[in-house]
Amino acid sequence: MSVPEAYGLGPIKVTGIAGGKVDMVTRLTGSGFSVSGCSGGGGVSSEGGGGVTLSCEEEPAATINSAMSLKVVDILDAAAVLRIEPAG
Repeated sequence: MSVPEAYGLGPIKVTGIAGGKVDMVTRLTGSGFSVSGCSGGGGVSSEGGGGVTLSCEEEPAATINSAMSLKVVDILDAAAVLRIEPAG
């Protein structure tokens, strides 16, 4: 799924849904990365670029790059409902 450029991320791709978690990957378009509320990690170059992985449960909503809120609303078997909106 695509996200607004202001969030500092490229499209987010779901790579797995299991054990009450949604696993995702995305590339970075900005020069930094931060996440709170779900586990994530990856690398960033000084010019931006690189990629990160995220693994999020239904609660709480994660804040990414202090700009985006990502919430796993529901997990149904092999499908998940995600809500993405501006943080704050």
